[in-house]
Amino acid sequence: MKTEAAVLVETGKPLELVSLEIPPLSRGQCLVEIAYSGACHTQILEARGRRGEDPWLPHCLGHEASGIVLEVGDGVTRASPGDRVALSWIKANGIEAGGSTYDWNGKTVNAGAVTTFQRHTVVSENRVTVLPDGLEMTQAILLGCALPTGMGAVLNVGKPIEGEAVVVFGTGGVGLCAVMGAVVSNCNPVIAIDLLESKLEKARAFGATHTIDSSKEDAITRIAEICPGGVDIAIEATGRPVVMAAALSAARSQGGRAVVIGNAPKGQTVTLDPLEFNQGKSLLGTWGGDAKPDRDFPLFASLMTEKKIDVEPLLSEPYRFDEINNALDDLEAGRIGRPLIKMKDS
Repeated sequence: MKTEAAVLVETGKPLELVSLEIPPLSRGQCLVEIAYSGACHTQILEARGRRGEDPWLPHCLGHEASGIVLEVGDGVTRASPGDRVALSWIKANGIEAGGSTYDWNGKTVNAGAVTTFQRHTVVSENRVTVLPDGLEMTQAILLGCALPTGMGAVLNVGKPIEGEAVVVFGTGGVGLCAVMGAVVSNCNPVIAIDLLESKLEKARAFGATHTIDSSKEDAITRIAEICPGGVDIAIEATGRPVVMAAALSAARSQGGRAVVIGNAPKGQTVTLDPLEFNQGKSLLGTWGGDAKPDRDFPLFASLMTEKKIDVEPLLSEPYRFDEINNALDDLEAGRIGRPLIKMKDS
């Protein structure tokens, strides 16, 4: 069986649409027909060569999608043929089956335990989660990365108490999910910061009580006006080291928490004032919002199906599969929150 895939052949060049031969399933693997794929800045860093030397070229990309299970390998109990599923890079319970290789006219194309920039994909069992009834396949892509990373950074890492002040630096897809996490936690104020007014408009729609256009005013000064003692939780979702330092600066003394989500290009470093730590602040990292799919994905799904959060403004109009390079360009330029790439023609 063959499938069409958008493959990274050379960093810094557009993805190439090619026909791949799907390998037989190994123990712990699932074959999934992808309905919709998302994309995040991790794929941009990979495609543009900003994560250093890439030893796996050519390879498949993508780590968040929704789809239908077509076939399962030996030992798989997490999903069955016909199940609607979300695919995520975040490991759930189940078999860790590792990556796969596809054949491209005699060339080997590498793939990790989950890849989604293709019409059909071989995925490790522990990257598959069965969807609840009522959750749209379009919205389900957000379970793969944006919701667990952004909302999880607030709920699981920041651990907010009702009424605490939260600031989110960067209101792309993940940052907007962090805003939603602060809002559903009844935090106040919820401050959103970005360079683009279009993104700040979305942040207000998602419940931010204050927005700061950092292209026009100093963010730290404005935060101090809104919260004179600093915020309880500062979320960094830009991938810029200078903003990571600013997030720590914005946190209050004696208990303020700064949580870094963003991925910086390889080789960049953060410069911090040690006095920040003497003031009793915490600088925290996170791996996918410290989310556990078996525990957290049902919560995030229920927030969507019960209309407690409205994620539709976060999603772009669907891109056709052959427009996938345009989707990445638009994401990098900040023209969209999260690209929705339709992988099926019908």
